[in-house]
Formats: sequence, structure tokens, C-alpha cells
Amino acid sequence: MALIDGLKNDDKRQMLVADCMNLLETRVANIGGISGIAIKAGYATIKGISPKYCAGAVERLLPQSFAALEPLWNEGLETGDAVTHLTQNRSRTADAIFSVTDIRIEKSTNSTIKGVYSKLRVSAKKHVEEVVPDLAQILDKYAKD
Repeated sequence: MALIDGLKNDDKRQMLVADCMNLLETRVANIGGISGIAIKAGYATIKGISPKYCAGAVERLLPQSFAALEPLWNEGLETGDAVTHLTQNRSRTADAIFSVTDIRIEKSTNSTIKGVYSKLRVSAKKHVEEVVPDLAQILDKYAKD
């Protein structure tokens, strides 16, 4: 089953968005240090635009993100375990996600979003790589059925 197939059912898509948002909220809350302060401030700024902005962005980015992750996912299926494959290839997985978000931000007309993204993008890959195992589990949950 293709990853994108997990988005065809509206209820399933909303549960997927909720799980992704839970992962995001948990990760942001648990980041410490100077970068944690910056990420928390940036996240608060984005949520200040609209409390549902992030969930909407996640939902809007899912189709392109799934398409970008599909080759990696399929490699994993060929070797027997897509979750393990994404986890073992965290850098490639993060790069696939950023290939979508970077293009989307480039086209954005919202200066606040562009500013926050550009400030956090430099250090973001490390944080995305750290959540890949959890993200892979979420993807697996919705790729089935």
C-alpha cells in the first residue's frame, strides 16, 4: 500500500494529523537549551497567527511529504521493515521532508512564517532526525489497512 493511500480517508487523515501534531507538540515541549528556547519562541509565534495554523500546515504538506518519503518507504518495504529503514536513514528521511517544506516556505507570502522558518531551519535537521523513529511509527500505523 502506498503511503499516500493513508490520506484518502478523511477520518484517517485527521487522526494522522492529530498524531503528527502530538509528536510536534511533545518534541517542542521537551527541547532544552538555547535552541529549545528559540524553537519554543518560534512555535509560539506561529501559533499566535492562528491556534490551528500548524495543524493546517501539517495537513496541507502531507501529500507532498508522503510523495517525497515514498521512495525511502518502498526501499524499507523491499528490505522487510520500512520503519527500521527510515530510522536507519534519518538524514535522508529529514532531507526528504525538508525538500517539501523548503519549497513551500520559498513560495509563502507570509513574512512571519518565512522569518521563523529561516531562523530555525539551520538547526532543524538535527531535531527532525531525532523524531524520525516516532514519525516512522506513525506513518506505519496509517499505511496499513
